[in-house]
Amino acid sequence: MKQFKLGLVINPIAGIGGSVALKGSDGVGIAEQAIALGATAKSNARALLALEILLPYKENIVIYTAAGDMGEYTAKALGFNTEVVHQPVNEITTALDTEQTVMTLINLDIDLLLFAGGDGTARNVCHIVEDKFPVLGIPAGCKIHSGVYAITPKAAGRVVELMITNQLVSLTDADVMDIDESLFRQGIVKAKRFGEMQVPSELRYIQAVKSGGKESDELVLQDIAADVISKMDDELFIIGSGSTTAFVMEELALENTLLGVDAVCEQVLIESDLTEPKLWQLIQPYAQGKVKLVITLIGGQGHIFGRGNQQLSPRVIRAIGKENILIIATKTKLNALQARPLIADTGDSELDIELSGYLAVTTGYNDQVLYPVASPQ
Repeated sequence: MKQFKLGLVINPIAGIGGSVALKGSDGVGIAEQAIALGATAKSNARALLALEILLPYKENIVIYTAAGDMGEYTAKALGFNTEVVHQPVNEITTALDTEQTVMTLINLDIDLLLFAGGDGTARNVCHIVEDKFPVLGIPAGCKIHSGVYAITPKAAGRVVELMITNQLVSLTDADVMDIDESLFRQGIVKAKRFGEMQVPSELRYIQAVKSGGKESDELVLQDIAADVISKMDDELFIIGSGSTTAFVMEELALENTLLGVDAVCEQVLIESDLTEPKLWQLIQPYAQGKVKLVITLIGGQGHIFGRGNQQLSPRVIRAIGKENILIIATKTKLNALQARPLIADTGDSELDIELSGYLAVTTGYNDQVLYPVASPQ
């Protein structure tokens, strides 16, 4: 089983004012006031409930977290392999500690950020994360209006368990909401949307528009193609080989090289059947992030690189960037792998490791799942 890199951020004072009628923990001096009134923090206990679900897999998990009550104590108490990436300055932590921890985690290529708190904590996380990696909240605050939280702490653990055991997990965009606590304390509820984050959730196999709840390959491929096409503007899209990617070209009414690599910009075919040198030359004028690579997997085997697309060399893949790779496949095709990971076999072992982890796979229109990618053994 691949080692799972789990980011963990616990807001130790999340919801601390709830039990003493302070309506939360946001605001200068609120945490101190709550403690003076006898309130006790509960967020670590709730994070513990989520992490206990993962104990059977702890040999395959590394937790990256902040020192003390922000995650270190709870993770180590359960025996997880724990690495501390941030040291809070003061005994009572602040929103800045959360943001600095998350900022550090961005550079560690984690598979998922698990955080415990309330809507204020979700706002802090969202401010830094954007769409750099998926997140999941453990509900521990007074206010849980945001859609980024699991229903219960144990439910959060169960979703992470699905990921660790290579089950198909949907990746959805969820709103980050919060209310003004100062107004709330005056009896006025005023909620506001502050952004959205990508959240893993249990995969729903029954689709409302599909006959009998089963995927019709052609309808699903149309949905996948529509999703890719909706993303096409002035960027250069490199279309890899395979029948699934060929369907995208078919929907664009463009000629396709089934076993080759084509280039499309603004839905117009730029080059066909590119060699590696031509592809390398073609992408040079484009700024970083302005080239997208659309690939699929070899059915039954799971290879995304190294078989049938050697034109996509290590230097080309590095130039495009992992974050600009769009993997497309039907859920039927993914399920046929029977939980085996996708394989990146580029011929460059360091790049294979860099590509490993959980990547989003587009399985329909605005429908993605998280699926593990591994380097060859």
